[in-house]
Amino acid sequence: MDIQMITAEKPLMARAQPRKPAPFLPMSRAEMNVLGWDACDIVLVTGDAYVDHPSFGMAIIGRLLEAQGFRVGIIAQPDWHSAEPFKALGKPRVFFGVTGGNMDSMVNRYTADRRLRHDDAYTAGGEGGKRPDRCTIVYAQRCREAFKDTPIVLGGIEASLRRIAHYDYWSDKVRRSVLADAKADLLLYGNAERAVVEVAQRLAAGEAPRELDDIRGVALFRKVPQDYTELHADDLDSADEGASRQKGATVIRLPALEQVEQDREAYARASRVLHRESNPGNARPLVQRHGDRDLWLNPPPIPLTSEEMDAVYDLPYARAPHPSYGEARIPAWDMIKFSVTIMRGCFGGCTFCSITEHEGRIIQNRSEGSILREIEKIRDKTPGFTGVISDIGGPTANMYRMACKDPKVEAACRRPSCVFPEICPNLNTSHDDLIRLYRKVRETKGIKKVMVASGVRYDLAVESPEYIKELVTHHVGGYLKIAPEHTERGPLDKMMKPGIGAYDRFKRMFDAAAEQAGKKYYLIPYFIAAHPGTTDEDMMNLALWLKKNRYRADQVQTFLPSPMATATAMYHTGVNPLRGVRHGGSDTVEAIKGLRQRRLHKAFLRYHDPDNWPVLREALKEMGRADLIGSQPHQLVPAHQPPGTGKAAGTRRPVRPGGKTQRFTTKGLRVMK
Repeated sequence: MDIQMITAEKPLMARAQPRKPAPFLPMSRAEMNVLGWDACDIVLVTGDAYVDHPSFGMAIIGRLLEAQGFRVGIIAQPDWHSAEPFKALGKPRVFFGVTGGNMDSMVNRYTADRRLRHDDAYTAGGEGGKRPDRCTIVYAQRCREAFKDTPIVLGGIEASLRRIAHYDYWSDKVRRSVLADAKADLLLYGNAERAVVEVAQRLAAGEAPRELDDIRGVALFRKVPQDYTELHADDLDSADEGASRQKGATVIRLPALEQVEQDREAYARASRVLHRESNPGNARPLVQRHGDRDLWLNPPPIPLTSEEMDAVYDLPYARAPHPSYGEARIPAWDMIKFSVTIMRGCFGGCTFCSITEHEGRIIQNRSEGSILREIEKIRDKTPGFTGVISDIGGPTANMYRMACKDPKVEAACRRPSCVFPEICPNLNTSHDDLIRLYRKVRETKGIKKVMVASGVRYDLAVESPEYIKELVTHHVGGYLKIAPEHTERGPLDKMMKPGIGAYDRFKRMFDAAAEQAGKKYYLIPYFIAAHPGTTDEDMMNLALWLKKNRYRADQVQTFLPSPMATATAMYHTGVNPLRGVRHGGSDTVEAIKGLRQRRLHKAFLRYHDPDNWPVLREALKEMGRADLIGSQPHQLVPAHQPPGTGKAAGTRRPVRPGGKTQRFTTKGLRVMK
């Protein structure tokens, strides 16, 4: 794929057919009647409450399709126990669009310890249990029951992250593509505006779903055309991973479902190849055998231009929850209603993060004019606005308008990160456009304060002392959250994160800017426990660093293996897919799987909590580091337990039927439960 083909995509709004927009996309027959509709062209089914705002995926897709001339209805969080709620708006003339919502439903419903969450930020009243496990599958099956012959198109982050055979942490097994389980017709992955418009127009014109095999960002089951050359990345005895370039039409064959189920190196190989083929400029189609069928993935979508991004965010959103929710609070809406998204994508490539798999590495930017117009809408139309913009950012706060200096180099690049192990010399790291934007937003009438709550990429920020000064002087409110994730080189390399030295440099610059501004501001660093490649010693050293720097984490994050992430492949396979994968030649990674070892790593992050002292004392003794037990400043935990504390960690060991005390082994350490 050359750069000319990248820029030759049809403009997103080229075939728009403006019509009077609905106040809200209808959720009932009564609303359809008011609009004079006898039927919907497209019905979107979502696992989230319907909030008509561009921070919610279904609102974007719904309003975009409305702008193309389609009548679009929404079924939000339907009762999935029968097909009847899926008939509420009647049979859609073109297709059902199905998504789990803004989060993968399993991530939404369960903690990193596989415990059920009892709340849901995307539901009215914050109530948990309003969506089923793996709701994309369940919803699609109910749509099929409701109207057997209506095409079903999957989309959203749950579909994106489960588009090929993938490890599922909650069932602890490899599952086939969600497209197969849902028995849907098509799957659209990534930010799917281009694809969904093309799919809708061609289905409405009478084409069958199987004929839409030439649309980027589409996955479907199809045979490999005879004129394609297959590059076999499924031979694990060969070092050839299908990376070679050949003339003519080529497709890369991933290890099959049956292979990745049985062979962990095959799974790691599939993960490595998929991530390598993620650049829209050079990615080739992928195919993966599922039983007697081939799952075909077209190359990723072409990123939206600034003009196209503006068009998406300028659509006539009501910027409020649907009136049917009454006065019920929707926590996710409360969190974002005064915030502004200025860009998409992330070129950081952090292995534990799913942004790259969904939004891609190329930054997609809105124009200053579009951003300022949205801020004026917030000021004029959002109830309760007091003049404070709660966040201006995106997946990363400070990647706005950053890109490769040479489009041809960008189109040919296969690096998984533009900033690891060092910042690429081809990357433009200028913060000038962002600084200018901040200043224009602050000058907007009625705006008192503009906060930056999105994560700041500090290794980029240190390249611009002026940006740090601007950030600290005007856009921080007491503290700023950033994510070094760890202090030790071993886990940081597996995360593809910079060393702690970059954090130290940022902190010095941050503190100096705060002092110059006469402010008392603080950094709140985030860290991950139990990430693949982390040893117990690594966590101990991190705990010592935290104590030395007087940090006490109230909430800590334990690594959660989300579908399709590179770190999830490490966790499941014990193999490092950042390097070549083949039988007898793979780089191994230690994964932290035992619940008790995961809790030990978490306990190190909360070294100051008396409930964690018993388990930490036991671990330190087994590690030969009893010198860290005591009350001296250099020691980690006290030798004596305060009365009434440590009950959760200090319970007696369970006794086996034979009468012997049971010990739990965690990576060579015998640790009490």
